[in-house]
Amino acid sequence: MRLTSFTDYTLRTLLHLGSNPGRLVTIQEIADLHKISKNHLMKVVHELGRNGVIETIRGRNGGFRLAHKPEEINIGAVVRQSESDFYMAECFDPGGNPCGLVQDCALKGVLSNATTAYLDELDRHTLASLLPEPSPRDGAIPVTFHRKDAQAA
Repeated sequence: MRLTSFTDYTLRTLLHLGSNPGRLVTIQEIADLHKISKNHLMKVVHELGRNGVIETIRGRNGGFRLAHKPEEINIGAVVRQSESDFYMAECFDPGGNPCGLVQDCALKGVLSNATTAYLDELDRHTLASLLPEPSPRDGAIPVTFHRKDAQAA
C-alpha cells in the first residue's frame, strides 16, 4: 500500500499538532516545517476540520489545534477518511477495468487480505502512540523514586 500525498500531509499535520498540545498552529508553520505547499495543506486542514479531528479558529490570531486528545484519534480512521479508495489493483474497483480471470483468480483474495491486515494494523494505533515521549523541560533530569522494602537490610 502506498499513502497518497494528501494522507501523508494529514498525518504530518496531526503529528505536529499532537507535539504542540493546545497551541494554535498555522498552515504557514507546517508548510515551512515540512516544505510542502500551503494550497495542499489548506485542503488537508479543511478536511480535518470537516471530519471533526481538528478545530479551526479564524482571524488574525487564528490557527488550528486538535479537537480531541491524541489517545482518542485513531490512525486507521484518519487514513480511511483521507484516502479515496483502497483498491490494490484495477480489478478491485467495481466500476473499473473488469478482469477476465476474476472467477479463478486467487490473487484478489491475497491482496484483499493484505489490505485488511494493513488497515487492522493502523486501527491498533492512536495519534498518542505515534508521538515521541515528552522530554523534560528546562534541562531538568528525570528522577525516579523507589520505595525501600521494609524487610531489606
